[in-house]
Formats: sequence, structure tokens, C-alpha cells
Amino acid sequence: MVPPHTLRRVFWLLLGGFLVNPAAGEVRIQTYTYKQVGDLEIKADVHRADDETLRPVVVWIHGGALIMGSRSGIDARVKKMFLEAGYALVSIDYRLAPETKLPAILEDVEDAFRWIWEKGPELCRIDASRMAVLGSSAGGYLTLTAGHRVEPRPTVLAALWGYGDLIGDWYSRPSPHPRHHRSQLTEEQARRQVSGPAIADAKDRQGDGGAFYQFCRQRGLWPQEVSGWNPHTEAQNYYPYMPIKNVTGQYPPTLLIHGAEDTDVPYEQSVLMADQLRKFRVDHTFITILGGEHGLAGGDPKEIDQAYQQVFQFVHQRMAGRQTSCRQR
Repeated sequence: MVPPHTLRRVFWLLLGGFLVNPAAGEVRIQTYTYKQVGDLEIKADVHRADDETLRPVVVWIHGGALIMGSRSGIDARVKKMFLEAGYALVSIDYRLAPETKLPAILEDVEDAFRWIWEKGPELCRIDASRMAVLGSSAGGYLTLTAGHRVEPRPTVLAALWGYGDLIGDWYSRPSPHPRHHRSQLTEEQARRQVSGPAIADAKDRQGDGGAFYQFCRQRGLWPQEVSGWNPHTEAQNYYPYMPIKNVTGQYPPTLLIHGAEDTDVPYEQSVLMADQLRKFRVDHTFITILGGEHGLAGGDPKEIDQAYQQVFQFVHQRMAGRQTSCRQR
């Protein structure tokens, strides 16, 4: 009798008639510098089976309010599902705010995708023509920006509790939520946390980026601190960096997942993004986790498990379509 876990893997791999060679043996991790700015090396980790098979790729973009985090912060379920199904996974760093401002952060993300396209096939045996982009929170925001700022456009996107708006009241007015009032710093103390040189990994910052983020949310300063622009008087400066303003009929298929009780990134952020996708008739799915806080904490574990399976299936099926269209051309 075939073991159940083997049957599940076969089902995953045959979805949409698309076969990915399963990960054979040990998964290796290789770190590359995809960009250098002055003395700062900006890096990407490539996770893939230790073989020469040309594999489709999932690009993971970490969250952390553009202030915290690093390429090591990969969603464990995403990593397990896609590596076991035979994908390569690339997790990227990017320069962090407020030491680096929004345009340069997006420039890093765009350069990371350019590096994957130019270097990935030969250097990492990655098929960049079959590219999914996934990220959570601020990584979900950057995932959505990839849908309109990255060329060639990715095959498919999945934004986990992300956002398409940067200047709404949720970010540009003081937050009432207790989660944003766990530390109390004076302005001088807060700015001291982020007074060093540019970094692309929060572990390299001398101060506490999380405390600075708390300060920003307490005062409604996040948009200005990460961009340098006043969201109330210079809103138009943000528009090129806001997915909600840039959806068109050419936007990639997109999955959104969000907890209905999220007090860090409001649930309405995904509602608004789904409305735009619907308006332009973009292939999309919107999954709501009732009771879910930021990161889905508090949601029904079974519903969360099902949601992650939907993420996999949505991505896998659209990647299958890309393979079919490539064969036909």
C-alpha cells in the first residue's frame, strides 16, 4: 500500500497537470550578494535541492514594517510546502528604513528580481520564467508592489496579511491598539535606535528597530519615517509605490489571506486590494480567517491549515498554466 504522505505529494505535484521534480535528497542553502551599495552587501539565500534540475522559483520577501527582519525570516509552512514540492526558494534582503528610504528600498527589491532573471538560470538552476512571489505583512506589501513594478511580471503573487496602501489613517494617525504601546520612548530615545549606517539585516542594527516602530505607530509617523514625505500634504509622492493605485488588467494572479481581527495591518487593507483586483478582472482569491490577528494568531487551526493548502494550490496551478503557455509558444 502507498503511504498517505506519498499520495499527498503525488496529488500536489500533479495539480493542473504540472509536474515538478520533487526535492531529491538534501536541500542546500547558498548565500549570494545580489547588490552592493558602498560597503553594504545586500544578500539573497537560495534554497533548493542539491541537483542540476532547472526548478521553478518562489521568491520570499520578509516582513517587519520595512524596518525589521531579514532574509532568514521565511514562513515555515511556505518553505516546507514549496521545497517538498520541488521548487527553489529565494529569500531576499533589502535595505531597511528609516536609515534607507522607500524609493531605495523598492530599488533593491527590483534589483533582486533582475538578479534572479539574469543570474538565476545559470548560477542557481532557477527557471525565472516560472516565478511566484510570496511575503507576509510588509513582505506582503512588497509582494504586491512586484505585481506592478517588476518586469517581466511574476507569474503569480500571494500576499499574507499585506497591504496596498501606505498613507491611510491606520498608518498616518496614532494607533489606539495596545500592541503598539508596549514600549515608551522619547523622540530622542527612539531616533537613537536607528541612527547608524544603512543596513539590510536588522541583526546588524545597533539599536532596537522594534521600539522605533512602536514609536512611529504611537504618533502616526510611519509613512513619513520610511519615505521622508508627509502623507497628508505629499500623498502623490507615494502613489508609484502603492499597489492599490497601480492595479491594471495586466496585474498577475493574486491570492490574499488576512485575519479578520488584525490590529497591526487592518483586514480592510486586503478588502480594498481585493476590490481593485475585482474591478480590473484580475484572477484572484481572497481568504479570510475569522478571529485571526496579525499572522493569523487566534484563528481556527484547521482553517489556517486549509488556507495554506489553498495558497499552495493557487500558486501551483498558475505556475502550471505558465508552463503550458510556454510550451505552446
